[in-house]
Amino acid sequence: MSQIPFIDLNRQQQRILPDIERRMSAVLKHGQYILGPEITELESKLAAYVGVKHCVTVSSGTDALLIALMAKGIQPGDEVITTPFTFIATGEVIALLGATPVFVDIDPRTYNIDPSLIEAAITPRTRAIMPVSLYGQCAEFDVINEIAARHSLTVIEDACQSFGATYKGRKSCALSEIACTSFFPSKPLGAYGDGGACFTDDDLVAVKMRQVMNHGQDRRYNHPMIGINGRLDTLQAAILLAKFEIFEEEVALRSAIGTAYSSKFAAASSGIVTPYIEPYNTTVYAQYTIQVENRDALQQSLQAKGVPTAVHYPIPLNLQPAFVSLNKPAGSFPVSESVAGKVMSLPMHPYLDESVIDRIVNAVCGQ
Repeated sequence: MSQIPFIDLNRQQQRILPDIERRMSAVLKHGQYILGPEITELESKLAAYVGVKHCVTVSSGTDALLIALMAKGIQPGDEVITTPFTFIATGEVIALLGATPVFVDIDPRTYNIDPSLIEAAITPRTRAIMPVSLYGQCAEFDVINEIAARHSLTVIEDACQSFGATYKGRKSCALSEIACTSFFPSKPLGAYGDGGACFTDDDLVAVKMRQVMNHGQDRRYNHPMIGINGRLDTLQAAILLAKFEIFEEEVALRSAIGTAYSSKFAAASSGIVTPYIEPYNTTVYAQYTIQVENRDALQQSLQAKGVPTAVHYPIPLNLQPAFVSLNKPAGSFPVSESVAGKVMSLPMHPYLDESVIDRIVNAVCGQ
């Protein structure tokens, strides 16, 4: 039986290959491989798309989060509130700066941080809240921003999975003081290597993020602050510019495919827990994630039928060996720990045919 691709980048590339080659050829011709004109063009287009004043492209989604924290002066002894149900990078960048990630459990329907639990986690050392817009759906930012305002905290959206999504009519990456996204190849807008971006409306924060991204310098060989080498390659910017031309269409296709998945599971009376999307949200379905029982056995069965799956994420951050010093053992975050044992992501990309969706749903339902 033929193997279904989990993500099909080849179908997308076939559509835009001439534009990719044209743009990459232009970079090869001008030779500005670092901070070339494509960087400025991409930043301008992404900022306009999101609806903010500033976009700073960077070397990865992880570096985007790190740069945002560094620009806000997060340092040893500080605390940053976030979710344990996310990729390691979210907590990792906090710990890298010597600060402490303070985990708050998630909403069982959306998998995003539960705003009702945030205020109780705030201490005199809290400097920021970093909600993750998981699986492509934005967190509850109105409530989170209100809490942050009461306590004079910065809100940084980890939008590494949600670029292109909307919350109450506003774009992800325009919902808080700073937002960070990823252009990892499998993301809804992905490069052909690592990449990311930071967004803000704050002029001073934008200046600081741009300095941090480029070794802390404000002009050549003058370094008022410590930074990193966090620049996006010009070749990746060229690729992203080509992909961005069809991005809105692909977001619509992802939405239609996610809806088709959910309606087919509902029609099958499968008992599968499908993604819950708040009525005021749209999602980009960075993953189409369901909850199942006996996940390991089902994954093996699906693999034999040519249906690949993935688990995002099997171990909450509080149970990762790297964070054992936080002393948050099993049972500390019951919702995160429960869903971590049940979630399973199915193939998702803008070019999934309906016949393939049917094959996947039938396989999951044991048909």
